[in-house]
Amino acid sequence: MSEPAERVAATCPACAPAFETAHEVLKPGGQATVRCGECGHVHKTRIAAPETVELDVVVSQDGESSTARTDAPVGESVAVGEEFVLDTPEALLTVRITGVEAGDEQRIESAPVGEVETLWTRVVGNVRVDVTLNPAEGAREETRAITVPVPGDYEFRVGESEDLGGERFEIKGIHLREDASGYGFPTLDHEGDMAFAKDIARLYADDESSSAWSAW
Repeated sequence: MSEPAERVAATCPACAPAFETAHEVLKPGGQATVRCGECGHVHKTRIAAPETVELDVVVSQDGESSTARTDAPVGESVAVGEEFVLDTPEALLTVRITGVEAGDEQRIESAPVGEVETLWTRVVGNVRVDVTLNPAEGAREETRAITVPVPGDYEFRVGESEDLGGERFEIKGIHLREDASGYGFPTLDHEGDMAFAKDIARLYADDESSSAWSAW
C-alpha cells in the first residue's frame, strides 16, 4: 500500500489566488510542485520549512550514556514512551523517551517542545536482553546469566525455545521494563505471552544447551 500524499495549504493561481486551499504535494523541495485540491491545477509554490528548536538528548545504551542534539518542530509536544529516530555522528539510532526535563531540572511526563531542556532516552532499535538460565533437569550446574543481542522488535514468547548467542533455552517468564506499555502486567508468565525485546528487563528460562541439542 502506497503512503498517503503529503498535503499543504497554499494559494492557487487558477481558482484561489487570495486565500489558501488544500494542495497535494507532487514533488517536494524549496519550490514544490503541487496540485490544487479544488480545481486540479498543477503549479509551483514555496513551502516554508517548519520552525524548529534544538534539544539536548541524553542517550543510554548498554549501561553507557552519551549526548546528542536533535531538532524538534515548534508547536508539537513530546512525552515519555514516544520513540523517534535520532541522527548522531556515529549512526542513526531509534530511541525511546524515558524522561522529559523542563526548567529547574524538573522531570515531567510530557511537555510542549518549547518548554523542554533535555530529553532522556534509551536505544531501542538494537538491544541486549539479559537472560537468567535455570540448569537443565538433572544438571549439576548453577543458575547462570547470559546476554543476547537482538533487534528491538524481536518477539519473545513464554513457552517457546530460542537459539541465540550460542545458547538454546525455553522461556518461562518475562520481566518488563518500567517504560514498557500495553502489556497490563510487569511480569508475563502464561503460555503464549509475548513481549518485544526493547520492552524486556529480563527473561527467565530453562537451559536447553546440552548434549541432547548438540549438532555433534
